[in-house]
Amino acid sequence: MLEKGKIGARQLTILVIFVTIGDSILALPATAAIQGKQDAWLSGVIGLAIGLPIVYLIAAVGKLYPGMTVFLSSRKILGKWLGVAVSLLFAVHLFLNASIFLREIGDFMTMHMMPETPIQSIHLLFLCIIVMGAKLGLEVIARTGELLFPFFVVLFLFFIVALAPQADLVNVQPFLEDGIRPLLRGTMAAIAYPYVELVILLMVIPYVSQAERIGKSMLLGGLLGGFAIALVLALSILVLGAGDTARHLYPSYALAQEINIGNFLERVEAVMAILWFFSIYFKLTLYFYGLSLGLAQLAGLKEYRVLMLPIGLLLLVSSITVSPNITYFNQLATYWSLYDLTYVIGFLLLLLAVHAIRGKHKGDQNEEIKPQA
Repeated sequence: MLEKGKIGARQLTILVIFVTIGDSILALPATAAIQGKQDAWLSGVIGLAIGLPIVYLIAAVGKLYPGMTVFLSSRKILGKWLGVAVSLLFAVHLFLNASIFLREIGDFMTMHMMPETPIQSIHLLFLCIIVMGAKLGLEVIARTGELLFPFFVVLFLFFIVALAPQADLVNVQPFLEDGIRPLLRGTMAAIAYPYVELVILLMVIPYVSQAERIGKSMLLGGLLGGFAIALVLALSILVLGAGDTARHLYPSYALAQEINIGNFLERVEAVMAILWFFSIYFKLTLYFYGLSLGLAQLAGLKEYRVLMLPIGLLLLVSSITVSPNITYFNQLATYWSLYDLTYVIGFLLLLLAVHAIRGKHKGDQNEEIKPQA
């Protein structure tokens, strides 16, 4: 086994929360508001209702073959050659998503914090941290998440409580002015980014020591993370209004700038930046770790860490070439949710369907050869 570490059910829940929140806490409100306008707050609620069954679906696929990552179980389910082909496509999916996450970090930093710093330098520095974390293994990643999670919760609660008095219900009126269709288009992003991208946990589930609690832990993490996303999305509309939420590239960062406690505690947008760095770090680290581990398993290597340097270099190049500028990147994000939904749901249903059919076929064969009384 390439990964010898084990994590607990509570650690799995924390990782699910971090991956669910991920980059969505910063960018999702704008995507939802562009489509759903003042009704975008409903996207978070609908996304949560639809997202939890997707989380359950991911957990179900992860438990088909205990102790095996999806790169190995795909070969068991689909056969050697088709399984390898599907696994390679899944690796490409992980790589593309990791490239986009890294690009988001660079764009945010160059826009709001370090405008004169070359984006390549930011990508390189952050990627070094990602590689260091992934190289230490899953157990260390999970323990780090467990250590940082209380700080994340405190900062998030401060963010919500400080903004709650500024909420204005007028900003969510009129209700469903343009009908349900624009709302549903915005909801696609609220489903894809927080929940569908939890598919990376198929690389984590085999190493959970309390296998019987995997489903409950993932659902709890998805529920808590989804609730946090829904709160941020609702506050963006209630405080900024639909127009300003749609105009800002990172509405929740602009939302943090609105915090004003007694004309003394102001401009604490660093709170949102820290929250986002925590969540995007764990999301990108798990994607990088899962990609390295999966490719090593496909290649039959004895050590997955040898792939981290070449994958990291490819990721560094891809994060720049994936989009020429931030305008193109935002247009790409509009359609990326459709790709995420289509690919991941299709991938999961394919594995479940073929596994069920093959299981039924084997059951029928056993009935045929059963001796007659």
